[in-house]
Amino acid sequence: MKSHRNYILLLLFIVLNLSACSTSQVTADSDISLFEWLNLQPDLTIKKIEGDSAFTEIYEIFIEQPVDHFNPLSPKYTQKIYLSHIDKNLPMVVELDGYSVRNRPNELSRIFKSNQMLVEHRYFGESVPQPFDWEYLDIRQSAEDHHRIISKFKEYYSGKWVSTGISKGGSTVIFHRRYYPDDVDATVAYVAPIARSIEDKRVYEFLKNVSTPECRQSVHDFQVHILKNRDKFYQMFLNNAEENQLTYNLVGDEKAFEYSVLEYSFAYWQWSTDGCEKIPDSNSSDEEIFEHFKKNSGVDYFSDKDIKTYYPFFYQAYKDYGYYAYETEPFKEYILYADGQTPFFIPEDVNLVFNPEPMKDMSEWVENEGENFIFIYGGNDPWTAAGVCLTGKTNSIKMVHPNGSHRTRIRSFSSDDREIIYSKLEEWLEIKIKDKN
Repeated sequence: MKSHRNYILLLLFIVLNLSACSTSQVTADSDISLFEWLNLQPDLTIKKIEGDSAFTEIYEIFIEQPVDHFNPLSPKYTQKIYLSHIDKNLPMVVELDGYSVRNRPNELSRIFKSNQMLVEHRYFGESVPQPFDWEYLDIRQSAEDHHRIISKFKEYYSGKWVSTGISKGGSTVIFHRRYYPDDVDATVAYVAPIARSIEDKRVYEFLKNVSTPECRQSVHDFQVHILKNRDKFYQMFLNNAEENQLTYNLVGDEKAFEYSVLEYSFAYWQWSTDGCEKIPDSNSSDEEIFEHFKKNSGVDYFSDKDIKTYYPFFYQAYKDYGYYAYETEPFKEYILYADGQTPFFIPEDVNLVFNPEPMKDMSEWVENEGENFIFIYGGNDPWTAAGVCLTGKTNSIKMVHPNGSHRTRIRSFSSDDREIIYSKLEEWLEIKIKDKN
């Protein structure tokens, strides 16, 4: 009886090992199709979708991830990925988004004519753990998510790997490389802040010196005009809220109005490319002034809907990512409610004490050890005030477009500056970029 049982166990051991060898051989087989490989992965759920014609195959993928990567008994959640494929031997551009994700080609995959992967950030969009627990929304857990994804897909894709991200996504690629510097061959981080506190005062100094004195005065005068005429513009603010089903219960109607005015200077310089000569003045109609205010300020930003949508971001900001506040002194004659601080952004029933150490660590690592990075910033973008500092200790470069906004990309630069960027990428990735326009 005992020998019979041992014989069965031996057979089972052989079958399991043959099965494992077979799977390994299929995974390593250069002829296997992407579709076949994806279907062999037990932790992936895939759906083929339509998209940009530059790619031959596009998939919406959900990968099973631990909520807590440091607990082997952790519950799981699924993280959303868009995978756009051309050839397994071409470079892979992996964009680590800081928020939810939508499928579209990014700048680098167009430049390289390469594969592309877009990864949604945990706790955003469709990548939210259930049951919900704020504890596991942190820099290290997201870095573990990204390391696990990249490690898995490297089993199939044999070309060079480039990580990239924009804004909070730009910071996210820095965080990932801090813990896993060798996961990719190069990184392009667009407009990536590394803030020092929940009131990073470098922003104040930036706004006092950005652009020209004339433009800064136009921005200030516009804010003062709105506040001096608060009765009519506040009523337009309320009318707009009713028309667009916006409520301001978390902040308060009048306080939200004031914060929208305070946000105007930051938002204007962050996004505007129109030129300050197009800012309405006191001779413009009320309708023209309010339309410009709506377009360029935080009318929606301080609404209950937007605050709740971005609770995961604000949680991270107040935990260790950092943020900015508002100077009220220049408007003290007109401000009745706003004190410049934004505690109303913190999720309800959450107590947070800001920890500056993670961002300090990130800054020091980038300055002293962060190799093969290209940092892209816009000269007019207030987030550039919280940009990385390079001192020549690494081979990384920082490119600032003089009049650029938060929309600054490689294509925004002059041909000479683009050549600096392309030559670095060619060196690090051992490729030739054919179309440099």
